Amino acid sequence: MAEEKAKATKKNLKTMSKNGSAHKLRSTSRMFKYGAIGFARNIWLSIASTLVMTITLVILFVTVIASAILSSTADTIREKIDITIYFKPGTSISTLGQMASTMSSDENVKSVEVSTSEEEYDKFLADNTNDEALMSALDDSAMRELMISTMQSTMRIKVYNVDDLSSIEKIVNGDRAFMTNLDQTKPPTYDVKRAEIETITSWANIARNGGIILSIIFLAISILVIFNTIRMAIFSRREEIYMMKLVGADNSFIRGPFLIEAQLCGIISGIIAATIGYIGFHALAPHLEKYDINISAINNILETNWLVVVYLITILLGILIGTISSSLAIHKYLRNRRPHKRKQ
Repeated sequence: MAEEKAKATKKNLKTMSKNGSAHKLRSTSRMFKYGAIGFARNIWLSIASTLVMTITLVILFVTVIASAILSSTADTIREKIDITIYFKPGTSISTLGQMASTMSSDENVKSVEVSTSEEEYDKFLADNTNDEALMSALDDSAMRELMISTMQSTMRIKVYNVDDLSSIEKIVNGDRAFMTNLDQTKPPTYDVKRAEIETITSWANIARNGGIILSIIFLAISILVIFNTIRMAIFSRREEIYMMKLVGADNSFIRGPFLIEAQLCGIISGIIAATIGYIGFHALAPHLEKYDINISAINNILETNWLVVVYLITILLGILIGTISSSLAIHKYLRNRRPHKRKQ
């Protein structure tokens, strides 16, 4: 008898569990249905919310892309930069080799390349082969000798850390061979190169900080717009909400459709924002490349399977903004509609 009761109890529990799961599924499907209906019912408010949220997400997208492009451009310049040190015309190859050996001993130096006055003259000719008038003038041997006698010998240095050139400067300004052979009319280029990098880095910081500020402003605006949109939707359906409460609907069921409505705005905004960012980047890419701006890293992301990840992240950000905004509005409404306890 006890065994039969236990089996019956277990059967009832299974039935209740199935019914409970079915009820949750029906409630969830109804919340999605009512949320979609609410989105369509308040279509103009939904469009306004979607538009503001799209602007916010586009600004976030542009901020991330601009910061990444400028940072990678600065890194590319760092890799390409070589510091050039100019020596007196006619400095011998043996002296240049001795100074190159001294410079190579520095831990920050990646490579050292020296060039005599004759080699610099040959490079000058190679760079100006298309200038026929200049080439004909330099055919004269006396002119050649004069040019070589005025051309500095050079040392080109590549370093690991271009932001710290103090050890290079110490060798240039402290070593006897360097001090004796330096051309005083043409200083080393480390200050010029450093200025270029600082300019690019400052632009990267401006793009990042400016984008963050604009994103915060539009994020606040989009939250306020969606907050007021949901509040207006709640106000227009207050009688419906009241009837739902009378028949026993809990707060989670009442909250659900409004969350779905705001999340739909977020999904649509995310898709639009990512598409605008993708199209805008490809429209500007050829113009950016003309100015030697490195877009390869971003281009590789947007031309591979990572593009799907970009879309998903943008959509999730839109859903998050919509969820926060609608949650605040619904929470405030439900809190204000709590029944007051009577004083004893």
